[in-house]
Amino acid sequence: MTRIGSRPPSNGSCGAEGFAGDRGGKTGVMAEQRVFVERVHDEVRAARHSDGEADLPPGRRFLVDRLWPRGVSKDSLAETVWVKEVAPSDELRRWFGHDPDRFAEFAERYRAELEERPEVLEPLLEAARKGPVTLLYAAKDTEHNHALVLRDHLREVLSSQAGGN
Repeated sequence: MTRIGSRPPSNGSCGAEGFAGDRGGKTGVMAEQRVFVERVHDEVRAARHSDGEADLPPGRRFLVDRLWPRGVSKDSLAETVWVKEVAPSDELRRWFGHDPDRFAEFAERYRAELEERPEVLEPLLEAARKGPVTLLYAAKDTEHNHALVLRDHLREVLSSQAGGN
């Protein structure tokens, strides 16, 4: 995990208090509200054209790509944590090649990789237990990418952990 910068806790209504613990059996809904995805280029563009943080994604932000996104300066993601360890393996990434026809099998293989290395999820899970997180990715395809698979996997893990408490 590479820490690019630090970010103060959110002052909004989605702070840590709003997501901690079981809320009367609604933890599945809460888990869905904790993990978001956004293209990194969209965030950088919004930050450049915004006076405040109103247009930025909610909560702590994590770059979940193995490679640094082209055309994005490290300064523009100063408040983002880079967790490249959570990205698909180079072999799987190359096999997928962003081919939508391979997405279902890619998702299965990626989930298997995540299940083999649950420790790489800890920074994301820890942050999501405290409040909302946004997973940033660089892929152009917003419907067939690893960040969506990762988001769903994190939501499932959070829901199962909340149900077991």
